Amino acid sequence: MITGMLLQITQPAGVLADTLSATALQPAEAGHISLSIWELTLRGGWIMIPLALMSVLAVYIFIERYIVINRASKEENNFMNNIRDFIHNGRIDSAMSLCKNNQSPIARMIEKGISRIGKPLGDINAAIENVGKLEVSKLEKNIAGLATIAGSGPMIGFLGTVTGMVRAFYDMSMAGNNIDIALLSGGIYQAMITTVAGLIVGIIAYICHNILVARVEKVVFLLEARATEFIDLLHEPAS
Repeated sequence: MITGMLLQITQPAGVLADTLSATALQPAEAGHISLSIWELTLRGGWIMIPLALMSVLAVYIFIERYIVINRASKEENNFMNNIRDFIHNGRIDSAMSLCKNNQSPIARMIEKGISRIGKPLGDINAAIENVGKLEVSKLEKNIAGLATIAGSGPMIGFLGTVTGMVRAFYDMSMAGNNIDIALLSGGIYQAMITTVAGLIVGIIAYICHNILVARVEKVVFLLEARATEFIDLLHEPAS
């Protein structure tokens, strides 16, 4: 009787010990199958190479254009007030020198207008607009490349998805009846990883493109405002 009771108590204790041992081993075993970001990237195959190059190019274009556009959007304090005073006092040379010393799109645009003083206002306005368009085109340099990366990044990722699935089905057909999930993992890894990578590159490039376009538009509005102010300034002496 007592021996039977001891056996009943010993068996659950043994089962509990086995359960605790298995639970303790789970984290260690899970650590062996974890993958780093670099290992996941390698499993993406050769498609990851153009995606990596596109991501580096997108970051470079964004940083370089952001610095240039930010510099172009800055305007010297009282610049237009000084130009107005010089022109009203007939000091055209001083106004030209002020524009040359201020290396900004606004200064170059106003300098072109000052060089046309004495000609019809229509010619002056056309000259200012042409310089303004040239300055905007300089600011928009390489921004179209971001739009290209934003559109082509996901498509290249989907190309990796298709090639990965083709690889998985090919391995399946070659295995015959000995199909193993480990055999298919290579193609599935490539399909999923390239999809994620392509979407990440496309989303980042798309956001960077929109940020730069918005900042260029602010510079365009500033150029238009200063061009209008300069044309109005030329009317003032005659009033």
